[in-house]
Amino acid sequence: MTVDTSSADDSTVGAGAETLAVAAAVAAGESVLSRRFGSAITLVAPEDLAGSGPATVVRARVASSPFALPRTLVIKHYPDPPEPGRPDPFAQEAVSYQLFTALAPEDRMCPELLAHDGRYRVLVIEDLGGVPTLHDKLHARDARGAERALLSWARSLGRLHASTASREPDFNALLRRLGGPVKNEDAPLPAVCAQLPGLLEELLDVETPEPVQRRVMEVAERAGAPSYRAFSPVDLSPDNNLVTSGGVRFLDFERGRVRSTLMDAAYLRLPFASNADALALPPGMSEAMIAAWRAEVVSVWPGLADEEALAEHLMDGQLLLLWIITWEILPELDLDRHATPISREAALVTWWRELAKHSLRARLTDISEHATRVAAALGARLGPHADLAFYPAFR
Repeated sequence: MTVDTSSADDSTVGAGAETLAVAAAVAAGESVLSRRFGSAITLVAPEDLAGSGPATVVRARVASSPFALPRTLVIKHYPDPPEPGRPDPFAQEAVSYQLFTALAPEDRMCPELLAHDGRYRVLVIEDLGGVPTLHDKLHARDARGAERALLSWARSLGRLHASTASREPDFNALLRRLGGPVKNEDAPLPAVCAQLPGLLEELLDVETPEPVQRRVMEVAERAGAPSYRAFSPVDLSPDNNLVTSGGVRFLDFERGRVRSTLMDAAYLRLPFASNADALALPPGMSEAMIAAWRAEVVSVWPGLADEEALAEHLMDGQLLLLWIITWEILPELDLDRHATPISREAALVTWWRELAKHSLRARLTDISEHATRVAAALGARLGPHADLAFYPAFR
């Protein structure tokens, strides 16, 4: 029988493709669970969770199983092979979950991995239920609730770092076992940072003094050093964090790897800077988050109990992250238009102003003066709407 689909609209075709993707994910999940437990396991009532990455993400109910499995599970199925020469998101995520599942439950800052299979490119993980995300909390009208969620996120990030501070060899060994490449992804950072001065001069007419460039290059080189390294989800967007009764739990490890914590710690001063919809937090919130994070990591890195050492660590991370973010998005901004700027543009102004403020406190005069000039040049192009708005919870 031939089915004529020539009159089907795009939405129908898209819905059909989604249905097939969900069915394939459920079949892969049943297969890996059955092999894992040695008996047939049937999953029903699949719900497409609409993941934003390359995986099909499905919640399904366990209809029949001779084992004491949870009532519902989450399946992540990566149907496509990895791009040649690129990190494999399936391998990165599978190894990340393996790393945490091997830890004690109290140190597990994510759902438990129940089964996975490299041939089918599928993971089955614990379902934490329909709890709100950090994004939900920041966009609700409850300032106290948002504050509690942010502090919980900072504590969970610290516990994640503390529990994985010595696990880089384990992570790399697991990654090799799944066929994923093990390479230093911090290596390109100096090359990236070397390109920003040219962009700032070309697009903003702001020169970067040699001492500033030298300091940034030194920080970029230190990012690959063995000190202060721990696991990072890398993608720290608010919608990848579930606010549970036991604290914030991290999701989506498609880019997860071990790296310098100065990159993650920078998000405490530039909250969610890699997120295109990042907005501002109220005064004092970042400082409270830093204190919550430090309380969790100081037992592993006692040097951070020293205020000067902590300040230097945070300054390095803030400087490096802002240079990378600016390098990524500055060429894409339409700085000559006169319409109200999107939050991404206003965020750059705010973050460069924050860098000027913190570097002045650290007596890094060259960096502070340069950051002030960059912020002023951006602000002049963007006009009176250059201030970054607060998250709705704090308006």
